[in-house]
Amino acid sequence: MSALSSLYPQPLWQWFAQICAIPHPSKHEQALSQHIQAWARDKGLSVLEDKVGNLIIKKPATAGFENRKTAVIQAHLDMVPQKNADKVHDFTKDPIEAYIDGDWVKANGTTLGADNGIGMASALAILGSSDIKHGPLEVLLTIDEEAGMTGAFGVEPGMLEAEILINTDSEQEGEIYMGCAGGVDAEFTVPTQWQVPASGVTAFTLSLTGLKGGHSGVNIHLGRGNANKLLARFLADQAIALQLAVAAFNGGSLRNAIPREASVTVTVPAAKLALLQQAVAEFEALLQLELAAVEPALKLSLAEVTTPAQVLTPAAQSTLINLLNVCPNGVMRMSDEVAGVTETSLNMGVITTKDNSVQVLCLIRSLIDSGREQVQSMLGSLAQLAGAEVKFSGAYPGWKPNPDSPVMAIVNQTYKDIYHKDPVIMVIHAGLECGLFKKPYPDMDMVSIGPTIRFPHGPDEMVNITTVGQYWQLLLAVLERIPQRN
Repeated sequence: MSALSSLYPQPLWQWFAQICAIPHPSKHEQALSQHIQAWARDKGLSVLEDKVGNLIIKKPATAGFENRKTAVIQAHLDMVPQKNADKVHDFTKDPIEAYIDGDWVKANGTTLGADNGIGMASALAILGSSDIKHGPLEVLLTIDEEAGMTGAFGVEPGMLEAEILINTDSEQEGEIYMGCAGGVDAEFTVPTQWQVPASGVTAFTLSLTGLKGGHSGVNIHLGRGNANKLLARFLADQAIALQLAVAAFNGGSLRNAIPREASVTVTVPAAKLALLQQAVAEFEALLQLELAAVEPALKLSLAEVTTPAQVLTPAAQSTLINLLNVCPNGVMRMSDEVAGVTETSLNMGVITTKDNSVQVLCLIRSLIDSGREQVQSMLGSLAQLAGAEVKFSGAYPGWKPNPDSPVMAIVNQTYKDIYHKDPVIMVIHAGLECGLFKKPYPDMDMVSIGPTIRFPHGPDEMVNITTVGQYWQLLLAVLERIPQRN
């Protein structure tokens, strides 16, 4: 952590080291929130914790900037808790083990939390500064962004005075975001019926590991393997021929992360054991060939386990396997308006076997409401055909692009002046909180910027050190150019 604090800009990296040291996964942000509140009050800043747990910290303008419009810098307090299977780490208790690798900061076997810890650190560094020029300033730190946007949903009218919002949750330097996707959770409940395993069978757990995973919006177009879908494919191809009986299927851990690992426990007759081993080896070789460019560490393993007390009946098993195999996943449609941007997508994020059902949690994202509604309709039809139930919850709106945004123009011109090149104006296929802020603050002018972060929502997450400095310079220059009040 001390090495991080020596990086440029030091105030930002010093804060990021503190953030890494205090556990703050989604729904467990209170320790970090209390640390920030105590620090802000010690600095003499105005601090408010709203009824859902968001923090609003206010700082007066620096001398000569009192007549500028009020701006709010916004970030979220929580991080995605993902780790490699062989990593011992409790995200509610253990600090993030961040380290420097060339021009990148990475974490040891876990997510780093640069999403959105770097943005949060930049806001706090500005609050603590005595020499950065800015008008009246507010910092909004929301809770639970990664697991349902609870904080953003809880932001109420009148809490903020700002006319301009700078969101810090973007993940590519040189890109300025003026819009984002909306989304909705889809949860299948697939009924189960159980029976006693046949005699003369052996039980095995088939595990798929080594996938990259990643952000289910930003990385969805990269063609990475979804562990849940790949194991479902194997079962669809082999369950009947090998007389497999499924006892459990579990995979993924977050609906907004592409599943990196999944496992299925099955029984197999002794006469089919050699064929099962051969099928697993052939399927592993097939996947390694198909996904060679994107999943070089993919691994399938078969381990013998204690025979389970129950397995799915043939009818229940057929329903489950067919539903998982046919359920759409990945990019549904690319945008016609914004080249290279996914318009609508679906991620089959989590599968959990319970006593009376198998639950399948998906996340639908779309830049347009009709795209999201189309996928919801498809999943509704699939549930009806399978005799399952699907519920939709937690819908959040997208952020409609405004090409005439004044703050967008300021950021665009500032970037050109600093770096002597044009930034890329983008719409992101992810759920930035800006769309939700538009409800209580419909006239607020918004923009989103950030450094380059690779592979967020997975243990390979890393942030580029050079671009953090570039993001910092841009943010400070934009604050200095916030216009005067009308």
